[in-house]
Amino acid sequence: MNEDITNRPSVVVLGGGYGGITAAKALDDVADVTLVDPKDAFVHNVAAWRALVEPEWLERIFFPYERLLSDGRFLRDRAVAVNGRDVTLASGTQLRPDYLVLATGSAYPFPAKTDERDTETARARFRDAHEALLGAERVLVIGAGPSGLELAGEIKAFFPDKHVTIADMADDILEGPYDPALRVELRRQLAALGVELCLGSPLLALPDAAPATAAAIRVTTAAGDELLADIWYRCFGVRTQTEYLRGSLADARDAAGYVRVDEQLQVIGSERVFAIGDIADADRNMAGMAGAQAKLVAENIRALITGAGEPAAYTPFPPVIAIPLGPEGGAGQLPGIEGIAGPEVIAERKGRAMMVDRYDSVFNAGSPSAAA
Repeated sequence: MNEDITNRPSVVVLGGGYGGITAAKALDDVADVTLVDPKDAFVHNVAAWRALVEPEWLERIFFPYERLLSDGRFLRDRAVAVNGRDVTLASGTQLRPDYLVLATGSAYPFPAKTDERDTETARARFRDAHEALLGAERVLVIGAGPSGLELAGEIKAFFPDKHVTIADMADDILEGPYDPALRVELRRQLAALGVELCLGSPLLALPDAAPATAAAIRVTTAAGDELLADIWYRCFGVRTQTEYLRGSLADARDAAGYVRVDEQLQVIGSERVFAIGDIADADRNMAGMAGAQAKLVAENIRALITGAGEPAAYTPFPPVIAIPLGPEGGAGQLPGIEGIAGPEVIAERKGRAMMVDRYDSVFNAGSPSAAA
């Protein structure tokens, strides 16, 4: 541990998701860093669907925040009001750092993300959801975006006898700026797995039962198709978490609720306040992009602290995505690969180990059989 930290500039990072942990870790050696999050552990959400179908992964995807920083500190708390760099936490604690990084991310329906703040409670909820899935013969996935496709692939890979239907009002899977050939390849693999697609017509109503729980599901599309299932999953509905912003920071949000940032990822109209990840309007909502933004912000804060170098500008990513369909399937668009990345590449880069080893390293932790 570095003993000479009392005279360092202070940095508060609000939110311990992919962007927040990256920024906090990167600045730990040059600033007095405080990471704030209401949970007791970072949750590697990329592997959440795998933990649903194979609960042994629950021992691999939670990383206690206390392991993250060598010199800095972790506060298990949450922001309730932030105006400029004045931060009020739910506990009543007041913070006014020299630099503030907003990285509170987004909420998304369970089990893709969990809002449980205690690790053991979250694990228990996953186990309950796994048991509910085990007892289901028919599964309905509502949402044909990346999350819905990946969930369907995971279920069919681990439980090939279950009947899985993906429903979406869109005419095709995977809306977004992607190569049409990617959709063709994903549809081909989904068909080979036996996944049924019901696209192009909205549901008249969502199921009455809570998602991820056992229940008799019966829904009808506007086109008149009736869908029956024993369990359903909500794979849509991202919600940015910025309700704590006040004053000019609240005014910096756009009509969709995203925080507007300049090319250096500083919040428009602010001084030494940065926003990264899912809450920022800099790029699409992806873990990799949050991490890239966090690295740039950390480099820019380091430059401001040390006086070495000039702050750099963030360059949005081209269309890039990796969608596993189980440990050995999937497709994507990846930098440095011409055309569509097939199942072998996706399995190697993501599908088999779900990138758990990367976070073992970040948290200086060992994960049992992380590469399995």
